[in-house]
Amino acid sequence: MAGLGATQDGSTAAVPARVLVVDDTPQNVRLLADILGAKGFVAITAGSGEEGLAKLAAEKPDLVLLDVMMPGISGYEVCRRIRADPATALLPVVLVTSLDPREERVKGIEAGADDFLPKPIQQAELLARVRSLLRIKTLQDEVARQAASLRDWNATLESRVEAASAEIARLGRLRQFFSAPVADAIVSAGEASLLAPHRREVCCVFIDLRGFTAFTDSAEPEEVIAMLAEFHAAMGPPIAAHGGTVPHFTGDGMLIFFNDPIPMPDMGARAARMALEMQARFAPLHEIWRGLGPELGLGIGIARGYATLGAMGYEGRFDYTVIGGVVNLAARLCGEARGGQILVDRRAHAGLEPEFAFEAVEPLMLKGYDRPVAAFLLTG
Repeated sequence: MAGLGATQDGSTAAVPARVLVVDDTPQNVRLLADILGAKGFVAITAGSGEEGLAKLAAEKPDLVLLDVMMPGISGYEVCRRIRADPATALLPVVLVTSLDPREERVKGIEAGADDFLPKPIQQAELLARVRSLLRIKTLQDEVARQAASLRDWNATLESRVEAASAEIARLGRLRQFFSAPVADAIVSAGEASLLAPHRREVCCVFIDLRGFTAFTDSAEPEEVIAMLAEFHAAMGPPIAAHGGTVPHFTGDGMLIFFNDPIPMPDMGARAARMALEMQARFAPLHEIWRGLGPELGLGIGIARGYATLGAMGYEGRFDYTVIGGVVNLAARLCGEARGGQILVDRRAHAGLEPEFAFEAVEPLMLKGYDRPVAAFLLTG
């Protein structure tokens, strides 16, 4: 792009404008080159239309001063070829002629010329027309630069939108079994690092509807599905509020665990508060469902211990799950809990006193355990 310093006041610019002078008369070429050079322009010269087109491709001038009458290719033909090339379609072209200006102007306009200069050349008029067209060229170059910048920005924006869409899709999948804050953290940290199988201490909570199996034996499928929808809708908010992770649903049962994939120093307290809130939210459902058939209640078991966690499954279907004895213990405690009860194992109980209230219960003989298991009833 031409430097405007040379085109406006004649001083030398950091990037002076380049003007291609095409004329078959050497004296005319020298005259125009001397005038332009004295005012800070770079003059590029050619003695024929063919040479002018070659210099045009090689030198990339900012403006062309083009004689009309030349042997071989005329100035009109050179101008038409300049306009036919997308790279030079907007390049300013000034036709220089000694012929009748009225007749030549029409031909020049048809060929695509921007302006005309009569011979003999008047220095003031030459410089005025050159500066005027170079200002236009500078604006055209700026528009082209901005258009290119806009294209680059659009390409960048498209890639960002694609990346954001992929992240949203990833986040949507993660939120199937994570609370929103946990899912956000996983996406931010990278799935591979957090979802790989690993070992960690967790607090597991198992919940189950007492009397649900008997209810399904006598209820219509639509009633069963509607009841489960109400049940899950009531249990979901406490899980999300306390940051629990749900690996999967098992009809009327549900496993929730804490301290993974995001570490939670207060995992036991979170689990206990969630369980108490679940019992409180279940009470209205219990009253609504009383007339539907068998008595329904919510039993909850809580256990703390080490487990193996991570994304497990097969291509196209993965779940984030937890495996270990602590899961089985939470399920067994849940199975022993009556409707409205929350049974807690010894390790979880040790981390909750004295903040939470408990009632003592007799050690429980649980399926799969050789000895009685100490348990505590969480009351508040």
